Amino acid sequence: MEEADVGISCYISPLPGFRGILKQRYSDFIVNEVDMDGNVVHLTSLEAPPEIVEEKDVKKSDQLNKSYDAEIESFRALAGDSDADSLQALIDHFSSPAKESVPPIILRPSSDKSHRTAMHNFFKENFKFLVTDTVDGPEPSSKCIRVRLNSGESNGRGRNPKKRKERGDKLNDYDSRGSDHWPEHLGKFLRFHLFKENKDTQEVLGLIGKMLGIQAKSFGFAGTKDKRSVSTQRVTVFKQSASRVAALNERLIGIKVGDFCHVREGLLLGQLHGNRFTITLRQEGVVADSEDNIKASADALGKHGFINYFGLQRFGSGSVPTHLIGATLLRGEWKSAVNMILDPREGDILY
Repeated sequence: MEEADVGISCYISPLPGFRGILKQRYSDFIVNEVDMDGNVVHLTSLEAPPEIVEEKDVKKSDQLNKSYDAEIESFRALAGDSDADSLQALIDHFSSPAKESVPPIILRPSSDKSHRTAMHNFFKENFKFLVTDTVDGPEPSSKCIRVRLNSGESNGRGRNPKKRKERGDKLNDYDSRGSDHWPEHLGKFLRFHLFKENKDTQEVLGLIGKMLGIQAKSFGFAGTKDKRSVSTQRVTVFKQSASRVAALNERLIGIKVGDFCHVREGLLLGQLHGNRFTITLRQEGVVADSEDNIKASADALGKHGFINYFGLQRFGSGSVPTHLIGATLLRGEWKSAVNMILDPREGDILY
């Protein structure tokens, strides 16, 4: 199919024009998203904003330095002296100046599910900086409650966190409930600028999601960008810290993330003003009658623009172009349209 076959034949300018190769290299096609306010999106910083990390750390420090004597005594009445003493020792360890990692504590086994539920609820109400889960006890019918510091960033990596939890795996393999306690001063969506080279938008977000241990539906973006390009666009992700996403830059290849901020709403398709394109044309030498013609054509393009035709890729690659099928539908020729879609075509495998 040629451009003239689908009506791509007219020019705004009467100038003779010139020829060149588009996208000979992916770096010849640079795409920068333009947001709803007309701002061109660029990647300017890879660092996580320090104020977000500091405010969160101060809040957690205040919780750890608080006296929990009354809560410990209430827990003693619920769980007994042994578990209460273990919990007190855990809190004292967190409050100490030492920075080494603290292993979780395992409370005494219990086969009473209602009692374990009461214990979980007690921690949720009184120790919001701690997270609990249930693991197998020493006896087949018994279960134990495990207690650890709520980092707010555990991700439940792996395909079956339930089985992992029952096996009693190491500290890093907890479920993701620690992220439920989201800081009140932050919007629930982290917005960042995504820079990528020669990669599809959804492919990149799938990779980042896998590295974070979250689903693709956690991301929002205003539009997909060409794979064969260097592009920068805005993306939002639900309930993720800037420091955690920024840390991925050390492992990503051909991808960078940065310019982080927290917002209240996630991005939706279509929430952009447009895209800015920076295009390089190449050939052994760009074919033109003269350099003056190239300059005049570029000036005319800047002043008058161009006819925004649909490209040939919009007309399909089959032996029956999609625009011909569309024309029969517009004329109400339903049988012809069905035949054009369903009739055998050259190269079809018939059974």
